[in-house]
Amino acid sequence: MFIEELFTIVVFVLAIYLYRNYKGENVGKYVTTQVQDMYNKFAPYSFKTVREKTKELGQEYTVKQYTMQVALIAGFAGVVSYLYFYNLIVTIIYMIVSVMFVPYLAYLRCNRVYSEFLFEQIQVYTSNTIMEFATTQSFVKALEGVRSSGVLEDPVLSDVNHMIDLAYKNGTIDESLEYMSNLYPYYIVKNMHQLFLQITKEGAQNTADSLDNMQSDIDMLIESVYRDRIERQTFHKQFLQFGIMLYLMVMLVQYLLGRETYLILLDKFFIQILLHGVIVVNTYFLIKGEKYYNENVGAE
Repeated sequence: MFIEELFTIVVFVLAIYLYRNYKGENVGKYVTTQVQDMYNKFAPYSFKTVREKTKELGQEYTVKQYTMQVALIAGFAGVVSYLYFYNLIVTIIYMIVSVMFVPYLAYLRCNRVYSEFLFEQIQVYTSNTIMEFATTQSFVKALEGVRSSGVLEDPVLSDVNHMIDLAYKNGTIDESLEYMSNLYPYYIVKNMHQLFLQITKEGAQNTADSLDNMQSDIDMLIESVYRDRIERQTFHKQFLQFGIMLYLMVMLVQYLLGRETYLILLDKFFIQILLHGVIVVNTYFLIKGEKYYNENVGAE
């Protein structure tokens, strides 16, 4: 007990120190800012780009939202770990470790937002290019029409500009189509490009019909993706509820055994190892679920 009390005193002293030295600003905001600055310093460049776009879209969390997320995760970890071990030091350690997952969760969420944005841009690119091509009967002119319409944003807009430059430089659309297909490996992009190659090189008797069929295929694929997105959201809510219930199964164990018997079992080393293993496995299960929910959004 002496160690637990000493650890608690150290935590309180640290909190008082932070408050007295940074009383001119919100302590939580100061800590959050310091963590964010450190994370931005070491974060991959690609993620920095994704996060900036997430901010532009207005879907990045505010400091208040991140603070609430930290408090919720740390609070839940504290309650669960204390119910498992009835040890203040172990509880605080689990709370600190749980907060370390917040940047990874932010990474997953920002990637999902960015993936959804890219798919919407690809949807606009393919649909509008087909409509422009139906009018101009020229792929390069169609790209120029889409570019000047103002419906595209970076990075897709910059890539379309590069496609146009490659087409004028080479005198053919082959390299342009290959560049875009490799950069955005969506079925709707590859199928549309294949159609344009066929029309350009082999000719087509019913170009309008081919374009209409291509547009119908795109619409069907888009509908499928958005349906999958709704199903993922429903699954995500149910998955989180199930994951939380798995953690709280220890309450049922204590109810069946009795709290006194459970505390006696806690004195055994292998029981503590087993309980730590249960928490680790449940956490891994939740993190894998979060990863599944946030990745590959927009892929057909």
